[in-house]
Amino acid sequence: MKSVAGLIAAVLLAAAAPARADVELTFYYPIAVGGPLTKVIDGYARQFEKENPGIKVNPIYAGNYDDARIKALAALKAGQSAPLSVLYSIDLYELIEQDVILPWDDVATSAEDKAWLKVFYPALMMNGIYKGKVYGIPYQRSTIVLYWNKDAFKEVGLDPEKPPANWNEMTQMATKLVKKDASGNVTRWGVMVPSTGYPYWMFQAFARQNGHDLMNKEGNRTNYAHPDVIAALDYWVSLGKKHKVMTEGTVEWGTLRQAFTEGKTAMMWHTTGNLTAVKDTAKFPFGVAMLPASKQRGSPTGGGNFYLFKKTTPEERKAALAFVKWMTTPERAADWSMATGYVATRPDAYETAKLKEYAKSFPQAVVARDQFKFATPELSTFQTGRVRKQLDDAIQASLTGQKTPAAALKAAQAEAERLLKPYR
Repeated sequence: MKSVAGLIAAVLLAAAAPARADVELTFYYPIAVGGPLTKVIDGYARQFEKENPGIKVNPIYAGNYDDARIKALAALKAGQSAPLSVLYSIDLYELIEQDVILPWDDVATSAEDKAWLKVFYPALMMNGIYKGKVYGIPYQRSTIVLYWNKDAFKEVGLDPEKPPANWNEMTQMATKLVKKDASGNVTRWGVMVPSTGYPYWMFQAFARQNGHDLMNKEGNRTNYAHPDVIAALDYWVSLGKKHKVMTEGTVEWGTLRQAFTEGKTAMMWHTTGNLTAVKDTAKFPFGVAMLPASKQRGSPTGGGNFYLFKKTTPEERKAALAFVKWMTTPERAADWSMATGYVATRPDAYETAKLKEYAKSFPQAVVARDQFKFATPELSTFQTGRVRKQLDDAIQASLTGQKTPAAALKAAQAEAERLLKPYR
């Protein structure tokens, strides 16, 4: 009798206990802890769990992209690998070199899965494919765009609906837009381009606009010392040093958005990932445009991809594929774009009713997507961190007047040549 009662109690206890997930899917996500984006990602994770009761999703917010990569690789070495991570799209070569990721083609084997691998914008796949295999699925992706303050344009007699189309126009407009107080101190700059955080990324845009890309498709050569590239850095430096439309020296990535929304600069170059935040905080009408041209228009793509780690069980791989497919459906890509300002990564997202309606009322939302036709992949090579640092240092040395652009870039190219020669 006692054993029967015990058995009944055990059954009732088991029924009352929450069901355990068959698979736990931990993934690193590059954002500082807290804030609105974590709430969006947490909401997606919980909704996915409801629709897929056998899978538990655990996002780990790991700081910026570099922090996320370092933490993911450290966990891997410690035997505590997450099956999945959103990491920098430009981490591709390093992750392949360390032999820690799998191509998605290895798990996306059905006809439906193979079709899914082809739904994303080709411009966003350029940083995710190596030797014909798809290693990175685009997620948190962007291009650089020009933001401008329409009230500031009106104030100085410029057409508030007409942003600069080329470098000459940007320089001329920015000159008019500089505002000084009675003592001659600048209270509003004409234009600002950030040169901390991701200086190489901004410089890629200048170089592309001036007719040249910074690296080859194989990731084993750079073109830092090409005359078109040197001329592009000369122009960037001239905005502060010669034309006085931008502060001399460096411009902080992290505070520039606030400087723009507070009216301290009339124009800024920044990621489209800031679009929703600017929309929510600017007290003035603002426009968003493709970056101005020199010989052509151009912007690098940027942002993060989903990567699948090798140290995974078949069940984890299957769960990871299900989760990433769910996160990149047209409806969810549309929702993510509206919530953040990042680009919806597939064309059919822009055909959803909600994103169509949103774009109609807020046309700034599609500028970054339209710029894809002029896009280049973000700077990514073997030895990416070291090769990129050479360029970052050259840019900052030029902007702060420590070296001429030509001298700085030639030195960076010589070091990149040494680092990349073994990979040819």
